Amino acid sequence: MAARIHSTAQVAPGAELGEGVSVWQFAQVREGSKLGAGSIVGMGTYIDAGVIVGKNCKFQNHVATYLGLELEDGVFCGPCCVFTNDLFPRAINADGSLKGASDWTLTKTLVKYGAAIGANSTIVCGTTIGRWALVGSGSVVTKDVPDFGLVRGNPARLAAFVSPRGKKMETVAPPKEGAATVTMRCPESGDTYEVDAAAWRTLFT
Repeated sequence: MAARIHSTAQVAPGAELGEGVSVWQFAQVREGSKLGAGSIVGMGTYIDAGVIVGKNCKFQNHVATYLGLELEDGVFCGPCCVFTNDLFPRAINADGSLKGASDWTLTKTLVKYGAAIGANSTIVCGTTIGRWALVGSGSVVTKDVPDFGLVRGNPARLAAFVSPRGKKMETVAPPKEGAATVTMRCPESGDTYEVDAAAWRTLFT
């Protein structure tokens, strides 16, 4: 199925859109960006040059993404969330001249498979958001989020581990000394998942 592009959207000729991609009202998709098959770009969303988006990702309205961002498959971006790419943003240099492309350092961000970013969240560049992680609405993420981690607040802190269903998980058994992972269970499905033991210890010890 061909990509569906609303008449008010702007899609640059150099953008790559996979099969079945939808780009809705007033969205902009710039040159060099890549959108995987089945992904949906909501109204007013900005996909910067060079942004890489996996398959079946969903951008709600007015999401802002910038060069240096990569999303793996199945990532959800809630309304008005923002991804930055400059740790030291300025409009001008120390001499007062307008900053150009060579006057700043690009800092990349990775969002892994199945993760979800809540509405109005800000993801500070240089971070990795783990598989099936969940960022609470209005959070400011300043450091890496572990796989299955639920973080919230400003700055965002680990609050729980959640299953792919989004349900808080329970610990099957505390980790043994030196263990790298901990087994956790989704009460709703009974499925178990391995989470990072160091992250688990920050939450439960």
